[in-house]
Amino acid sequence: MAAVQRKRTRLAPEVRREQILDEAAHLILSEGLYAVSMERLARDVGISKGLVYNYFPTRDALLTALLNREQAELRDRGMASALEAESFADLIRQTTRLYLEQTRDRGALIAALLSDPSVAALMEDENRAERERTVRYFVRATRREYGLPLPMAIAAVEMVSAITDRAGRLVAEGQLDIDDATDMCVGLITGGLSGLGRSLKA
Repeated sequence: MAAVQRKRTRLAPEVRREQILDEAAHLILSEGLYAVSMERLARDVGISKGLVYNYFPTRDALLTALLNREQAELRDRGMASALEAESFADLIRQTTRLYLEQTRDRGALIAALLSDPSVAALMEDENRAERERTVRYFVRATRREYGLPLPMAIAAVEMVSAITDRAGRLVAEGQLDIDDATDMCVGLITGGLSGLGRSLKA
């Protein structure tokens, strides 16, 4: 009996690119980072290896594109949440919850991608620039809300960021649910910054 061949479907380039990235993400989450190869992706997606290389010239380029996509989604959703915030506490609540949801749902994928030294090296400058933009945004918001001097606001934002990072790990490990973790982060961050602002006025 003749083998049944999978019929290839012609997709728009941007759709095909996303399909390849989706399959890479699925492989990483189900089998680990080292399961990802251009040959495996081509087979699983049902296209030629050459077509995979047309979109991503190297495996590192593919993994970097996948990490870029994950981080861009978080950044875009975070910006939308920030624009909708009606107060500083609301800003912290919305952006914290979004980060915790992303950590719970996609943290394993992002951690796996960042564990690859080549990908981490390629993303180092971009990640640093993105973190600096985020810090500047929250420093401005913190100064407006609490009247802190610039050096103190920078230090405070760096320190309270550690609260959210740790909460993300606890959520990912199943030790905290997102509602409790969000409430705790908002309380600790706004309470700490408020107390710092009052101490300057005393």
